Amino acid sequence: MKQKLGILTLGCPRNLVDSETLAARLNSKGYSIVDIKDAQVALINTCAFIEDAKRESIDVILDLIELKKQGKLKKIIVHGCLSQRYNDLRKQLPEVDAFVGALGLNHESRRFKLTPKHYAYLKICEGCVNNCSYCIIPKIKGKLESLDEKTIIDKVRQLNSEKISELNIIGQDITGFGIDLSGKSRLSGILKKIINNAPDIKWIRLLYLNPERITSELLGLIAENKQICKYIDLPIQHINGRILKLMNRRITKDEIVALIKKIRRNIPGVSLRTSLIVGFPSETEREFSQLLDFIKEIKFERLGVFIYSREENTPAYSFKGQISRKVKEERFDSVMSTQQKIAGEVNSKFIGKEIAVLVEEKQKGCYIGRSQADAPEVDGTVFVNTEKSLKAGEIIQVRITDTLEYDLVGEPT
Repeated sequence: MKQKLGILTLGCPRNLVDSETLAARLNSKGYSIVDIKDAQVALINTCAFIEDAKRESIDVILDLIELKKQGKLKKIIVHGCLSQRYNDLRKQLPEVDAFVGALGLNHESRRFKLTPKHYAYLKICEGCVNNCSYCIIPKIKGKLESLDEKTIIDKVRQLNSEKISELNIIGQDITGFGIDLSGKSRLSGILKKIINNAPDIKWIRLLYLNPERITSELLGLIAENKQICKYIDLPIQHINGRILKLMNRRITKDEIVALIKKIRRNIPGVSLRTSLIVGFPSETEREFSQLLDFIKEIKFERLGVFIYSREENTPAYSFKGQISRKVKEERFDSVMSTQQKIAGEVNSKFIGKEIAVLVEEKQKGCYIGRSQADAPEVDGTVFVNTEKSLKAGEIIQVRITDTLEYDLVGEPT
């Protein structure tokens, strides 16, 4: 009789891709992949990027240990970044049956789909070349490694045959794709090949584009191709020159501003998402105010913010001027309240307009969907009010009739 295995994935979509690979391997070895509540064996794929992620991973492991004590689980396997980063977990958590490090780049074609049927993630590279001073990822994931083109195209063809509606191309920084192979980014080249082999995939989304390596060729490709979502995930982290240098971000404020203007000029209707860090060591009130003013000026359509997390074995860990939790939280709240107002302004411009919406699921008398401006799990949604029967994965035209804090409301046209 097959053992029942449940998989819990914490952290980013890159971890989810790893979980799909693990599930495929274990399924081929005779395990039955089930919901975690029905499992005999629990595999948790952990995140250890920042303090909050580590805490979440530990909390979930402790919950699983309690289930094991109650006899509801036979085995617990802890996988991924937490295991890779910390070697002493076995002593601290003896109830766990196995600790397994990070998976690395998956060159296999097998996968066990853990996302909804209508969208998928494709990880084209692993590791990172940027070496930002606050980031532990290079220590956990290692040097940049790009997936070979044949494997990428094989995966794309398979996903195209599955009739998915949306393909999300991911990596720690996908603009780094190919640097390990030829010394320069080959993202535009592989993207053209992906498009040529995905004629039935309606939306192709690019997640995480380092501003240093966004080329005119790439912007032209995004602007001209109907399949590529007009959505650019552009983490800038900060805007003050001194802080950017301390972060080892090799770009200036002027270059960031010029790039944003170029993007908006070349891609009409584009949605820009950014990520920021507040409370970086020695960040002054004046420097934080510059960041806040910049947010108000640029009006990013989507924005995420992290409280700086002091991570051991990173250069920033030993920087002088570490900032108190209280001040960091105050700065986080200021950014979020500022962005809340901007999001309201951005959304209000859609009232009365028609937009394409990817239907996700039915929920409480309406359908939940996403626009091209909304990546899975991280951005807003579109609530679609209709008596019609809609299918998950269907892309429909919706007239926007109302707005919520970060979401839109509409009806099919």
